[in-house]
Amino acid sequence: MTGRRAVITGIGVVAPGGIGAKAFWAMLTAGGTATRRISLFDPEGFRSRIAAEVDFEPVAEGLTEEEIERTDRCSQFALVCAREAVQDSAIDLGALDAGRIGVSIGSAVGNTITLEQEYVVVSDSGSRWVVDHTKASPHLYRALVPSTIAAEVAWDCGAEGPVSVISTGCTSGLDAVAHGAEFIEEGSADVVIAGATDAPISPITVACFDAIKATSPNNDDAAHASRPFDANRDGFVLGEGAAVFVLEDAERARRRGAHVYCEIAGYAQRSNAFHMTGLKPDGLEMAEAIRVAMGRAGVVPGDIDYVNAHGSGTKQNDRHETAAVKASLGARANEIPMSSIKSMVGHSLGAIGAIEIAASALAIEHDVVPPTANLRERDPALDLDYVPLTARHQRSDVVLSVGSGFGGFQTAMLLARPGAVAAGG
Repeated sequence: MTGRRAVITGIGVVAPGGIGAKAFWAMLTAGGTATRRISLFDPEGFRSRIAAEVDFEPVAEGLTEEEIERTDRCSQFALVCAREAVQDSAIDLGALDAGRIGVSIGSAVGNTITLEQEYVVVSDSGSRWVVDHTKASPHLYRALVPSTIAAEVAWDCGAEGPVSVISTGCTSGLDAVAHGAEFIEEGSADVVIAGATDAPISPITVACFDAIKATSPNNDDAAHASRPFDANRDGFVLGEGAAVFVLEDAERARRRGAHVYCEIAGYAQRSNAFHMTGLKPDGLEMAEAIRVAMGRAGVVPGDIDYVNAHGSGTKQNDRHETAAVKASLGARANEIPMSSIKSMVGHSLGAIGAIEIAASALAIEHDVVPPTANLRERDPALDLDYVPLTARHQRSDVVLSVGSGFGGFQTAMLLARPGAVAAGG
């Protein structure tokens, strides 16, 4: 390793309930929810007809007609977030060596909306087995290839360094930011635009989760349907959104006088090699990811002040995650507040890990732990401090954010206030 450390100096967020980091944080700390009946298409007939949607108007967010025509909704989210993050960081990308600027973007389902809409067109709403290619958009190929999401961000930012897309299901956001941090740590880049985006609220995605009954059928009370850790939880609520960050080498950020939200102190990924959707109740693979991340960061359980949970609201996930935190943090687990923002913004698949990093960085910045909304009756099998209903004012120097994804993916990341963790662990 080079001894270089990656820090976050800019944050951009597009999330249900608020576009921009300030609006996003205001909603989280108020304990509000953005879950409602799906409006992006007619959900009648589906088992789960609710989601956390972003009120997003691309023209109002500064996108040109050409950008709107050629990009999927998820790429539009990423562009808006990247621009906010760059502005927030006060960095002049044009003054840098373009070959030292990298991009790392995560996405679970990529350009799903465009692909589905285009299939409807070229197949005459599914009536043609041999589709009519002459009806296809000239930009259809861009929708097919997930790498175009990162390419759009790289073109917009003038990045000519390493550029990648990470797709590891629901841990994509955490993994993409970790990958970007590795670009900096290994010396491949000085600045990385890193984050994740997903816009999965479409008939095909809703049907997929209906088929396995993973999403909540609580259609009559959408605002309270996402209930992580609650005894009456009945599945997650689909969401959409994005979060993108400016990552910089810590020493470089210090020299230019940048505001540093936090350091990416340590991270680790593991897999359970067990089942596509199932989780072992002992949570040992997530616990191992947490232990390895702590070792890389040079911290012990007593250093951790807040756990930003995956907290999807499925019975098996919440029990698995609680067991993992207890197994890795020991007695300290009972003392650390742990909350899930999915209770407010839903589960945006690959994007949510990056959105949760934004929440964790802002928790460090503002000394506030966001709550788990809708948690009114805790599952008696779960016995940690899940910060029900109301945000908590508390200084947090070190935050652990964890993610769990279909396929057995498990990721842990530690974020630290500048100076809270000794350089080099």
